[in-house]
Amino acid sequence: MSDPKRYERSFEKHAKEMFFCAALSSDGAAGFAGASDGKVYRFDLNDEKAERVALEGAGHSSYVTGLARAGESLVSVGYDKRLIVWDAKDGKQLRAIEGAHANWIRGVVAFPDGSRVVTVADDMQAAVWDVASGEKLATFTDHAPLTPTHYPSMLFAAAVSEDGKRIATADKVGHVALWDADSFSQVGEFEAPGMYTWDPKARVHSIGGIRSLAFSPDGGKLAVGGIGKIENVDNLAGKARIEIFDVAGGSRLREIQGEKDGVVTRLVWADDASWLFAAGGPGNGFLTFWNPESGERLREEEVGGLVHDAEFASGQEAFFLAAHERVEYWKRKTA
Repeated sequence: MSDPKRYERSFEKHAKEMFFCAALSSDGAAGFAGASDGKVYRFDLNDEKAERVALEGAGHSSYVTGLARAGESLVSVGYDKRLIVWDAKDGKQLRAIEGAHANWIRGVVAFPDGSRVVTVADDMQAAVWDVASGEKLATFTDHAPLTPTHYPSMLFAAAVSEDGKRIATADKVGHVALWDADSFSQVGEFEAPGMYTWDPKARVHSIGGIRSLAFSPDGGKLAVGGIGKIENVDNLAGKARIEIFDVAGGSRLREIQGEKDGVVTRLVWADDASWLFAAGGPGNGFLTFWNPESGERLREEEVGGLVHDAEFASGQEAFFLAAHERVEYWKRKTA
């Protein structure tokens, strides 16, 4: 069992921008973060004094809200509906696809072999892309464009299993769809309505939604993260919430609700499934490690800004996170 208490902050950089997404180079020496100014920045994680470097190319015209390393390429997506492929080694733009979706692209996730990525967007579509050619291989959805109260919904999250055989997508009303990664046919669904709030009085709209997904290492479980029922809509006061489902049977195995208000924006399983990492916020941000079997909180830390994304290095010796006006790099002590 790996000990989550051994992680310690070794690097942090502050900026005026918000960082929405994170990725790591294949060797773990560089961190990448997509920002509110439309740029993707590279950080030398071995030299905290080094200045960040913007990747070369036209880039995005607005918020960069998704970033994934696929082999030696980086794929970024954003509010401008563009999908951009970058060379992760030299930081140069290789190709840009305009109008990759019809609405805000919320996220991108790479397949384990780096050959393909999955994108999800507010057109309520999921799409699979060939990284090398930029070809769209499939588009599919089981997500309604409107909430039950007839307001626009949003498709926030996607995940790919470690064996590359399953895709999961999740939306604002708490609906999760499970897909075969070869045929793109739907093979299952789960419901997490506890992460969706309809407010008929103060704001008269729907709030919440599933913001993060993660398959367990063996692919047998799916963790779903978001925010619980919101009581004070003016302050978005709801407890951070995680639900864990059995992939084969579809049953809900566990519900985990944090003590603090906030939304879970990123979930990562330990390689041995001994803990489940959850990051998010409100303003101060949090990193929490949970025991997925008992629901026990193993460790919790404040970050100083809402954590939007985090990426673990191979072997989980370290992780790099993107947060409100800051990035951080945490390493695991060997002794």
